[in-house]
Amino acid sequence: MRVLITAAGSRGDVAPYTGVGARLREAGHEVVLAAPEEFAGLVEGAGPAFHALPVDPRGAGAGAPGPGSGGGGTGELIRRARAFLGDLGDGLVRAAEAHRPDVLLLSTTTAPLGWHVAEATGVPSLGAYLQPVAPTREFPPVVGGGRPLGRWGNRAAGRLSLRVVDRVHAGAVRELRHRLGLPPATGRAVRRRTEESGWPVLHGFSEVLVPRPADWRPGLEVAGAWWPHVPGDAELPDAVEDFLRAGPPPVFVGFGSMGGGQGERLGEIAVRALRLAGVRGVVQAGWAGLSASDGDALLVGDVPHALLLPRTAAVVHHAGAGTTAAALRAGVPSVPVPFTADQPFWARRVAAIGAGTAAVPAAGLTAGRLAEAIRAALDGASYGRAAAAAARRLAREDGAAAVVRGVEAAAAG
Repeated sequence: MRVLITAAGSRGDVAPYTGVGARLREAGHEVVLAAPEEFAGLVEGAGPAFHALPVDPRGAGAGAPGPGSGGGGTGELIRRARAFLGDLGDGLVRAAEAHRPDVLLLSTTTAPLGWHVAEATGVPSLGAYLQPVAPTREFPPVVGGGRPLGRWGNRAAGRLSLRVVDRVHAGAVRELRHRLGLPPATGRAVRRRTEESGWPVLHGFSEVLVPRPADWRPGLEVAGAWWPHVPGDAELPDAVEDFLRAGPPPVFVGFGSMGGGQGERLGEIAVRALRLAGVRGVVQAGWAGLSASDGDALLVGDVPHALLLPRTAAVVHHAGAGTTAAALRAGVPSVPVPFTADQPFWARRVAAIGAGTAAVPAAGLTAGRLAEAIRAALDGASYGRAAAAAARRLAREDGAAAVVRGVEAAAAG
């Protein structure tokens, strides 16, 4: 069976699907993962074939604007998002035409356009989401960082959030349906029709962090975390191994795709915070290009979190869905520094289970505040105990296996 996985966004929006794709291949399926060009090596190293989508994740506002970033404001971000979506729709059509899949696996980012491709081709599809986007009384929309609004308010805000998404997609949906020869229909109407059909969605996070909401409709399931593929013979670079062996476990600091244009400032804050906290550190450059010039802080590039994080004392991160889960899997406490989008949501979830400190927002971040949070994470034994307990639960889950079953069920009709 031919399976086409579509994912777009930053590295954290793509990497989990490499593990899913590898598992589908082990089950005997042909797998193509369509994603932005810069992730070709990441995908091919995991085994699936790669198809390049004609979008630039860095140009779509993936890195939150901040001081000195030149982000351009809300109007510019919306313009860039709409251009991104137009290109993404074109890319999804070309991927489906090139690979003629038997099943489409649509990510949170690609689903609002992928539904139309599935309709035009008659190919069965299912959702493979990294965030819970269906409205619920149990928490507010994950994007936007809103505080809980009560059971009625949470669900109403969730519905409003989806309307905003459909509005942003409106132009791309109109062009895509015309190109595919489909009758005119709004994105909101297609979303409603999709939901009413009981379209299956698997969510690649753990109930350790987000128990399945009781008011979700049938077909919305929490599968368990999806992990980026790491080859069985993978090892950390020698320089990292040498640093780890040279002293006590360090604190990891990395902000993923966040902080564009702020690399020097964030790097200085990270190094000074580590020094104030009296700990060694491993600083990951990420998309922002963080720097580290201190002898007690090692600067690294792309290294597998599955290999590095279990050997650290704590993880300072931007609270993206993947990094939050990776820190829990490692069984070490988190210090979340959320920037934007769904990150405040994940920061609150990890704090709620006691496996991390309260969030230290990226806006107004200082070395002193970060050092204080690092010391709290290291000195408060309860954080480590909660993280270790979460790691034990995560070890018993197999989120990728649920995707294999879901794909095979969708193909069977």
